[in-house]
Amino acid sequence: MIEVKNLFKSFGKNLVLNNINIKIDQSKITIIAGPNSSGKTTLIKSILGLVNIDKGDIFVNEENNRNSTIYREKIGYMPQIGRYPDNQSIRDVLDMIKDLRGIKQIDKEDELISIFGLEEHITKKMSTLSGGTRQKVSAVLALMFEPDILILDEPTTGLDPVSASKIKEIIIEEKNKGKTVIIISHIMSEVEELADKLIFLLDGEIKFQNTVIKILEQTNEKSLEKAIAKLISLNKL
Repeated sequence: MIEVKNLFKSFGKNLVLNNINIKIDQSKITIIAGPNSSGKTTLIKSILGLVNIDKGDIFVNEENNRNSTIYREKIGYMPQIGRYPDNQSIRDVLDMIKDLRGIKQIDKEDELISIFGLEEHITKKMSTLSGGTRQKVSAVLALMFEPDILILDEPTTGLDPVSASKIKEIIIEEKNKGKTVIIISHIMSEVEELADKLIFLLDGEIKFQNTVIKILEQTNEKSLEKAIAKLISLNKL
């Protein structure tokens, strides 16, 4: 479980996260949604320990992430845009990350390479790859170490429909294995399809958090997009 308590983060005079309190449960898919500049990525990077927070606490399996970095070994992170050395091949990048983790053999590596159709690209330089293929590399890196926690930032963006469907199937499988899954997504159909819980951020604040079913029931709407619009308007009243 991940718990965020009274979290504040500013960049200069810009308050990006304002008193964030959330609980993210194991064996659930939690989706964080909101418009651009709402604080979604900063929240994720705070959980990952990539951002120094101003105030508050973040607990990963009851361990405060201010006190240790070991918890990161249990996390698989898929960024929205992966940055890799242009002169390295996919194989070089995979081997480099294995070396950094001190793991030589990964049972799931070849399976994931096959699932995402990367065999024919494995020796190609990263600089020559399309955005979608680079996204597939990020997916393999996030999944292949069998992490307890998956954090995926817009995982289907740039993927072809077949690959997008595959990664969604894998996400559901990982949840069913007892993994904790956090996704940033702005695609409402994806939220409805995958989310056990939706956390909606706006201007650095949590406007609402609940299951998709309860959000639809609460607003008496059939469309999640309309339900969110209604809740946002109610919050502004």
